[in-house]
Amino acid sequence: MAFFVIWGICLSCLILFSLWNQHHSKGKLPPGPTPLPFVGNILQVDVKNINESLSMLAKEYGSVFTVYLGMKPTVVLYGYEPLKEALIDRGDEFSGKTQSSLLSQVNQGLGITFSNGEIWKQTRRFSLMVLRSMGMGKKTIEDRIQEEVSYLLEALRKTNGSPCDPSYLLACVPCNVISAVIFQHRFDYSDEIFREFMEHFYKTLKILASPWVQLCNAYPVLYSLPGSHKTFFNHVTEQKEFILKEIKRHQESLNLSSPQDFIDHFLIRMEKEKENKKSEFTMENLVITISDLFGAGTETTSSTVKYGLLLLLKHPEVTAKMQEEITHVIGRHRRPCMQDRNHMPYTDAVLHEIQRYIDFVPIPLPRKTTQDVKFRGYHIPKGTSVMTCLTSVLHDDKEFPHPEKFDPSHFLDERGNFKKSDYFMAFSAGKRACIGEGLARMEMFLILTSILQNFTLKSLLNPEDIDTTPVQTGLLSLPPSYELCFIPI
Repeated sequence: MAFFVIWGICLSCLILFSLWNQHHSKGKLPPGPTPLPFVGNILQVDVKNINESLSMLAKEYGSVFTVYLGMKPTVVLYGYEPLKEALIDRGDEFSGKTQSSLLSQVNQGLGITFSNGEIWKQTRRFSLMVLRSMGMGKKTIEDRIQEEVSYLLEALRKTNGSPCDPSYLLACVPCNVISAVIFQHRFDYSDEIFREFMEHFYKTLKILASPWVQLCNAYPVLYSLPGSHKTFFNHVTEQKEFILKEIKRHQESLNLSSPQDFIDHFLIRMEKEKENKKSEFTMENLVITISDLFGAGTETTSSTVKYGLLLLLKHPEVTAKMQEEITHVIGRHRRPCMQDRNHMPYTDAVLHEIQRYIDFVPIPLPRKTTQDVKFRGYHIPKGTSVMTCLTSVLHDDKEFPHPEKFDPSHFLDERGNFKKSDYFMAFSAGKRACIGEGLARMEMFLILTSILQNFTLKSLLNPEDIDTTPVQTGLLSLPPSYELCFIPI
């Protein structure tokens, strides 16, 4: 018995020494709480609310500190200045992506979101080039969004002013817009295959935001146990099968001299590089890239708009001012267009405040350093996980007085003109910023202004009784479930 006690003490000392050695052998990592053997600092981090835990640690250790989520260190960047320096000023050094999360395991280092090195550079560059050639950020894609919004308005009218959960219909718009870009066709809202695809997509996001998956991301050994991550793998497999069917359809009708959509462009590039054994343009990479584009182009927009409608129900005075501006600038019969935004400072401010307030991705999945980095007097070795806390910027009380309150004046000057803020990092920043930012901003403006132009929003509760607390505050801040009535104007 005494032997096992001594052995346990020696093993603990060895682990502590190993952690200490990681901290000091290659230089001085930023300060942080002392990690325990095996578990690191997990007992000091609430996996149900990582954001709040990091906020408390930042008060004690400063804007750059180290936590051990498991046996390996993670450097946390907290506040505008360190985030700007790392993500924008020194973007190359902090542009890597860790491979320990559930998503990264599924993506296998392919696609745009979780790839690194040459795969990431080539896939991102190619994707941006194709998307721009197909009208992303131009009038072409605006026309597609406007067309899809008209289908949304038609579906909302069919509710006849009855209470409804807007989740599915709101998700259909961005999903069909990106479908048109990738597949060259849209899906009818009643299409069962499309509906099933959307349901699986939403379920995977809920699983990713769960405390259990946050724990698994810190301790990958837990993936071998039963849990919701097993269901996640099943949903991902079904999504890939859906995408592969679309790719097969494209292969059968492919015209090498006349690409019609993203898949065609990728298949043509694959054909050109078929003799290159080191080519990054493979079938596996195509499937993952399409999945990444759907992720970037669907859930961010639909959840933000859904959350936005809830906030407008909570603050009817804001809704009234938006509708007044819509009537003044656009009128009742002309459909909104992106040029209108330049003449609608209050609406623009509301859209920015919705994104700032809801803080949709409080802490993006960790990056990693691509080389040894000297940062603010500390040494961060190559391959070190780096966590960026976007909440610390979006809810900075020096830039946004009373950040806990929903207040469009955060983005308005004293004359009522729209006021830009460098602290607005809702889509992250730098080389790893969301590839779908431009599309999402366009969709949010056109969807919300079109809805308010055509409908009065009616809540089932009094404004003071509406709860806007997010369902989960981990990977994502998802809006709570609710119903409302769309009363035609």
